[in-house]
Amino acid sequence: MPNEDTDAMRALQGLANSGSSVRLRAALAVGTNPDPRFIDKLIERCAIEPDFHVREMLTWALIRHSSAVTVPRLMDELRSERAQARSQALHTLSKIGDRQAWPAITRALLTDADDEVARSAWRAAVVLVPEGEEPELTGVLSTQLGRGNRETQLSLSRALIALGEVIMPTLRAAMTDLDPRVRAHAIATEGLLRDPDAGFEFAIEEAKRVVALGRAGQEG
Repeated sequence: MPNEDTDAMRALQGLANSGSSVRLRAALAVGTNPDPRFIDKLIERCAIEPDFHVREMLTWALIRHSSAVTVPRLMDELRSERAQARSQALHTLSKIGDRQAWPAITRALLTDADDEVARSAWRAAVVLVPEGEEPELTGVLSTQLGRGNRETQLSLSRALIALGEVIMPTLRAAMTDLDPRVRAHAIATEGLLRDPDAGFEFAIEEAKRVVALGRAGQEG
């Protein structure tokens, strides 16, 4: 036990090392030998870790622990004032896939002002949504149509498409929205739903063309 405790302390200290490769190895070590004592430190590190690959390893390490312990702690983290803490907690919850976390996926998170938090919330929501609640989720997600850059819009389209045909009535309504960005995003999402191989860039450009033609027709 003393040797194990020494190894554990070394790994935990490694998580705060200035070298990303050292932090990566430390997270790997913690995940390889799960211990409930590590969970709080892993979650704390997720909130501030600057390196993407290390964050992914931290998520993997958390997944290796019992969800009965990690999920409640991650749900608490969703109330953090730090955007990265919320985003990483959502990302990890989506990977764990335990639906006891569903009540914590609030409208506030799904519409979070931070794009990374919102995108993580969309991904988590489509994984965790209970059967029968997809239409309500679709309604909330549809309020984000037209938001952000191409990457953000693609994330939302993918989340909506993952819900299946249930999104169609909402998409059709959005196709007549007063905002041309909302209309174009809705049309592009419908196009991707029908033809997943089309590619988002093609779908959004085609949707813009449709919106522009519609506006020209109205003006004519």
